[in-house]
Amino acid sequence: MPDHPWNPEALRAHLNAYGPYAGAGVVMTHIAEDAGEIRVEMPLTQANLNLVGTHFGGSLYAMVDPHLMILLMQRLGPEYVVWDKEATIDFRRPGVDTVHATIRVTDDEVEQIRAATATGEKHLPQWKLEVLDEQGEVVATVLKTLYVRQKREPVPRDRS
Repeated sequence: MPDHPWNPEALRAHLNAYGPYAGAGVVMTHIAEDAGEIRVEMPLTQANLNLVGTHFGGSLYAMVDPHLMILLMQRLGPEYVVWDKEATIDFRRPGVDTVHATIRVTDDEVEQIRAATATGEKHLPQWKLEVLDEQGEVVATVLKTLYVRQKREPVPRDRS
């Protein structure tokens, strides 16, 4: 992603057309020009209902899944490796209407990551994300851990 010019509108259109999101009704409503924030929402539809008539848990997780990685890749640049490493989700209440989430990466968080990886070590930053309903009540809390480190120089092969 950082190898291409940053185009939030093109990324938003691509993510909104991406099969798993389109199928579940997940919509990226905003991607910040500075790659500091993504807002996403998902109305309750037949496509994302679970057996008891509320939001399917997998869709609740999917709506926040890759966005921290996308934002960090852009904010840190191509000299960093960024991966989603781990996530847990705590379902707090049934989602029965449109749910939404705001995913943010602040300047301070970027600087902390740069400092923690300055010597080439990996860093495992964590974020707590909340999926909220239309009343602002927490439907689910997602704890995301990412893997970040500076890219290593390739080791030359001995061709003898």
